[in-house]
Amino acid sequence: MVSTPPPVPDRDMTDTSELETHRFPCEQCGADYRYNPASGSLTCDHCGHTDVLSEPAPPALEELDFTAALAANLPEAEMEVTRVTSCPNCAAQVEFDDTTHARECPFCATPVVGDTGAHRHIKPKGVLPFAVQEGDAQKAMNDWLGGLWFAPNGLQQYARKGRRMEGIYVPFWTFDAHTRSHYQGQRGTIYYETQRIVIDGKEQTRQVAKTRWRRASGRVARFFDDVLVLGSRSLPQKHTEGLEPWDLSHLHPYQPRYLAGFRAEAYAVDLKEGFGDARQKMDQVIRRDVRFDIGGDRQRIDQLQTEVSDVTFKHVLLPVWMAAYKYRGKSYRFVINGQTGRVQGERPYSAIKIVLAAVAALVIVGAAAYLGSR
Repeated sequence: MVSTPPPVPDRDMTDTSELETHRFPCEQCGADYRYNPASGSLTCDHCGHTDVLSEPAPPALEELDFTAALAANLPEAEMEVTRVTSCPNCAAQVEFDDTTHARECPFCATPVVGDTGAHRHIKPKGVLPFAVQEGDAQKAMNDWLGGLWFAPNGLQQYARKGRRMEGIYVPFWTFDAHTRSHYQGQRGTIYYETQRIVIDGKEQTRQVAKTRWRRASGRVARFFDDVLVLGSRSLPQKHTEGLEPWDLSHLHPYQPRYLAGFRAEAYAVDLKEGFGDARQKMDQVIRRDVRFDIGGDRQRIDQLQTEVSDVTFKHVLLPVWMAAYKYRGKSYRFVINGQTGRVQGERPYSAIKIVLAAVAALVIVGAAAYLGSR
């Protein structure tokens, strides 16, 4: 059994997976600035004017108290309200401005018609600026597609038409916590016994491994720093986990200017649920620590009780390049880590290629059998 922190009042926190577009006018021509990952500055696509962002060493970001947040006692400055509409296909919620009434969902390429709803949620505390440019992300995706076995040629050709990718800041939670765990278990020591057996009428001996178990108990403690939990439901978790690792030492205090030309999704996984996911990750590490503490050749954990204290959190935005394609009526999504260029995605299979490969394998096996018989 693993104990949890004392229950605290739950917060009335609405599902807020909206997409928000941030725009900053160029001081020379009035067109929109875009954050340029290569130079770390704001660049105007129309006239080329740049506005350099000062880039001092990122300071340590302030952690927020977890219990205070669940009790709705965070300072008002940590909260914000946005207006959004929901995608009918993937449930991502897209923000519309006053002049836009329809657009394509960046997560699944489904047309979305504008409608609004107000959502109150915790502001981002930090942002990890894009380091990979769109062209490099496009090349990484094409290289990834080219390495797929049995992918339809049509999908690769469609994806390589130079269609623009969406740069989106995806929401994550990070959690810090102190843990102290008491365990009871068993330490197994392997030893060998000699057994006599008869094979083909001849007596032989063999060594058989056995385990001697002894009781073990003890305590382990660990400080968890920045346990990362996805705050979005719009993307498959296996794909976002496949984008790891992230170097969170490069997090900057949140400034909307970093989001110029990009879009930012707000969290759909609330704080309480996010901590539940973090606890699962913590528990895996704690059980590993316990097994190491038990020692021996094998370990059994019979009881495990964990006390968690000093829980703090941050809401952060991490950069992801995304492409969503329709192929034969079905949506396929590709995501690229905007810091490292690592690619994950969904893919269809070509039935024709699979059949041809199977036929070719049968021909090769048949030819090998024929030559062997000769």
